[in-house]
Amino acid sequence: MRRQRKVKILATLGPASSSREMIAHLFRAGADLFRINMSHTSHDRMREMVGLIRDVEKECGRPIGILLDLQGPKLRIGEFAGGAVQLVNGTSFTLDSDPAPGDASRVYLPHPEILSALRPGHTLLLDDGKVRLKTTEATGDRAVTEVVVGGKMSNRKGVSLPDTEIAVSAMTPKDHADLEAGLGAGVDIVALSFVQRPEDILEAREIIQGRALVMSKIEKPQAILRLDEIFEASDALMVARGDLGVELPLEKVPGLQKRIVRGARKLGKPVVVATQMLESMITSPVPTRAEVSDVATAVYEGADAVMLSAESAAGEFPREAVATMNRIAEEVERDALHRTIINAQRSEPEQTGADAIAAAARTISETLDLSALIAWTASGSTGIRIARERAEKPLLALTPNVGTARRLALVWGVHAVLTDDARDINDMVDRACRHASQDGFAQTGQRVLIMAGIPFGTPGATNMVRIAVIGADGGEGP
Repeated sequence: MRRQRKVKILATLGPASSSREMIAHLFRAGADLFRINMSHTSHDRMREMVGLIRDVEKECGRPIGILLDLQGPKLRIGEFAGGAVQLVNGTSFTLDSDPAPGDASRVYLPHPEILSALRPGHTLLLDDGKVRLKTTEATGDRAVTEVVVGGKMSNRKGVSLPDTEIAVSAMTPKDHADLEAGLGAGVDIVALSFVQRPEDILEAREIIQGRALVMSKIEKPQAILRLDEIFEASDALMVARGDLGVELPLEKVPGLQKRIVRGARKLGKPVVVATQMLESMITSPVPTRAEVSDVATAVYEGADAVMLSAESAAGEFPREAVATMNRIAEEVERDALHRTIINAQRSEPEQTGADAIAAAARTISETLDLSALIAWTASGSTGIRIARERAEKPLLALTPNVGTARRLALVWGVHAVLTDDARDINDMVDRACRHASQDGFAQTGQRVLIMAGIPFGTPGATNMVRIAVIGADGGEGP
């Protein structure tokens, strides 16, 4: 099942899409990997969904990636005596450590870490930013605020703190349990919520121990301040535009999206653009024109993947949403302007042998008009390095590791194939040609470029480039 596009589609599973039949429909419609949101999923249900995805994978004969999205800390206020109050602009409102039910003048904030971190001038956003407070006094056990934007406030609404770095881990006890369960079930990528600092990522890495890729969701203003460090510590990034748009002015989000996508591309880290991409398709079989442009912008920017959230998880038209995203991506990538933009944003290769070979392979493939690039890769690093080059030619990644093949489902332009490791150079070249022929990437008489590391089976040792001709039997020709 060869895709006719290079950007990948990540679809969230949920009530509308968690049957085996619907997962198969979504994969055939264009989904390359699936997201399981642990904010709404029990361990038993998560394991069941993983099993269903693996069944579809076996049926379709293609590796499918699974992303486990951890919930992260949920910061909420307490309850009100009457269930809700009306906060009025310009009035004083206190958040404190008293668990008694609140009223129009105060409410319990069951997070001492927030009260101790707040300072005068800091902003608090309640209920996804619908109510805005400004701290005027902070004493460690209470914060007096002024209501800047008022409104109705009810029990247990969420709290966001765009100005405050909170001394709390990105992983709660629930996240630890969810992570262990997900790793035990064999997920391929773990997305961390509430990342503020690189230390949050290192904490997760100690648990994961290489069993899955670590993806940092960029959704906090504090993460923006340390973006370069977070890039370095992460295997992959997600532009989580929903929460970014709550804690930052909405007009700043598009620029941050471009900055994150380009920064990730420069480092060769896969990057996903997420949230509200085809939001109207939750209830409509067709998207708005603005949503089509939004998806197209992410594709033009060279993002590795675009994500569907509620559209595929709980919407009325999950299959149509995936198919629509697939058509948009295909059309954008056929546009000559797409290649112009992709080439203009290409970074210079890192000063390593593997990166130099990846850059040279792209240049050779385009200069000689070869049919495909083929990389033998054990860990996936060679495939990711070549994807960083955003080559015009198709890229096949041949790997003996099923986990590597599934992780590469996230990476731009990579068509991963699970196969036995090469026995010798002749076998390496011949089987590379056969896979390119069988999967429709090259025909008899056409040339392909093959990359590998010698000795075989040594991760990160890409040091060889070979040009081969497809023979009449599909193997290497004369």
